[in-house]
Amino acid sequence: MSIIEVKVPQLSESVSEATLLNWLKQVGDAVREGENLIDVETDKVVLELPASKSGVITKIIKGDGEKVGSEELIALIDTEAGAVAHAVPGTPAAQDDTAPVVPPSVRKLAHELDVDTSHLHGSGRGGRITREDVLLAMEQVATQQPEAVSVPREVPVIAPAGNRPEQRVPMTRIRQRIAERLLQSQQNAAILTTFNEVNMQPVMDLRNRYKDVFEKKHGVKLGFSSFFVKAAVQALQRYPIVNASVDGTDIIYHGFFDIGVAIGSERGLVVPIIRDADKLSFADIEKQIADFGARAKVGKLTMEELTGGTFSISNGGVFGSMLSTPIINPPQSAILGIHATKDRPVVENGQVVIRPINYLAVSYDHRIIDGREAVQFLAAIKDALEYPGRVLLDL
Repeated sequence: MSIIEVKVPQLSESVSEATLLNWLKQVGDAVREGENLIDVETDKVVLELPASKSGVITKIIKGDGEKVGSEELIALIDTEAGAVAHAVPGTPAAQDDTAPVVPPSVRKLAHELDVDTSHLHGSGRGGRITREDVLLAMEQVATQQPEAVSVPREVPVIAPAGNRPEQRVPMTRIRQRIAERLLQSQQNAAILTTFNEVNMQPVMDLRNRYKDVFEKKHGVKLGFSSFFVKAAVQALQRYPIVNASVDGTDIIYHGFFDIGVAIGSERGLVVPIIRDADKLSFADIEKQIADFGARAKVGKLTMEELTGGTFSISNGGVFGSMLSTPIINPPQSAILGIHATKDRPVVENGQVVIRPINYLAVSYDHRIIDGREAVQFLAAIKDALEYPGRVLLDL
């Protein structure tokens, strides 16, 4: 008998503990090398814990829902029982050699994303289907509706209990962390919000004119997100205080533009970061957002992708929101709120005309950002969207 230990992955310095979710295997079950054993939830992200070797689980030390620390022992695997595990009927080794090899953890991911692996071409060794192959397939679906990256939260069934039923459900660690950060933002910053309206017709015309050739060349649909990210970056370059953050009595000016994109996932709100957005093309931005949306759906974003950021964008328009006051994501100092674009009457040259109007909102930390700067910053975003050629020409 050769026993190996299954331990919690090394957590980041800012994460003190994690929670074990549901074990996918039980004592006596065969496991393959690389197969996911259990999901580990921290206050930032959900991590997969794969088996380092093939074998049979002989002991589970920590059960579902238990709190664990970094590198804590949670299970044991007997690797000498691996030969028996490989011979179990119905495992990938016993399947038709002509079919693509799909590891169990990848098969589980494909099932969650509703991706048919029989039509995929594996990029792994020997034609194996990888997680990246499944995510890429999902991305092709997600890019058909690049703005609709939110996922409805599962609502627990309330069991009948008289005429007024109710059910107490503990918050997940991620939901607890979201609550803490929102309270922290409200309590530690002097938040104000300024509003403006933007005529989206120029962006819509430009998008309609080039969307087909754009998709053909880049393999991703041209949505509206890239226009908002590019407009925000250009405005941040003009007003660097909005891209700054507070550290005690100091103001930290960031010479880079890492834009957080708020995404509603099943486990709660997440804000993955588009790094160095000023250096990315429209296609690069669209691909990143589509990828974030697909992986947020199944909790596969990494800690690194959710850490940092100098400015955020929240799109309530995907839910039909007309107007809102977004909450700053600390330690950032501002956030842009986007809403639903609707045909509305406006006055142009003394005449009432109908235009597709989007109401924009910027919440900002008044401790370091004055009202004048916030208003001018939002006006710069409005200008960039109403004259998108300036964004393309960097004017």
